[in-house]
Amino acid sequence: MTDEPVRVRGGIDAPSRWLWLVKWCVLAAPHYPILIGLYLVYPLLTFVAGVAILFSGRYPRPIFDFNVGVLRWSWRVMNYRFPMNTTDKYPPFTLAPRPDYPGDLEVEYPEHLTNWAVLVKWWLPSPRSSSAGRWSRCCRCCVSSTRCGCCAPERTIGGCSTS
Repeated sequence: MTDEPVRVRGGIDAPSRWLWLVKWCVLAAPHYPILIGLYLVYPLLTFVAGVAILFSGRYPRPIFDFNVGVLRWSWRVMNYRFPMNTTDKYPPFTLAPRPDYPGDLEVEYPEHLTNWAVLVKWWLPSPRSSSAGRWSRCCRCCVSSTRCGCCAPERTIGGCSTS
C-alpha cells in the first residue's frame, strides 16, 4: 500500500457560470434514479463484505470494485452539478475509473484486513459514537456562543426560537 490509499481528483476546467441550475435540475437527472438504485444495494453488499472480512480477512474484490465504483460515480455527478460545479463535461454512466474525466476517485485495494476490526469499525463513523453526536441533535444557538439551553438546561440563557 502507498501512503495515500484514497486519491480524489476534482479538476476545475472553467465551467459555465449560469448553467448550474440546468445541470442540477435537468441534465444530471438521469443519474439520480441509477444512483438511488446503486445506493440501495451498497449497504447490503457492504454488510456481505463485512461478513466475508470477518471470516476470511479479505474484502471480496467484486464487492470492493462495486462499492468504490458507486462512490466514484456519485463523485463525478457531484463534480458536474451544483454545489461543486467544477466541469461542464457530462459524467459517464460507469462504475469504472475514467482518467479522461476531470473528477475521479481511486481507492487502493486492501490485500489483507484484520478480521475482528470489522466488528468495531462500523461504529466509528456513527455521530452518536462521539461527543459531536450530542451537538448534532442541538439547535443552532446551542452550538454558538449564546447557548439557549434547550440541549443543556443547566445553562439556560434565554428561550430557544429554533426548537
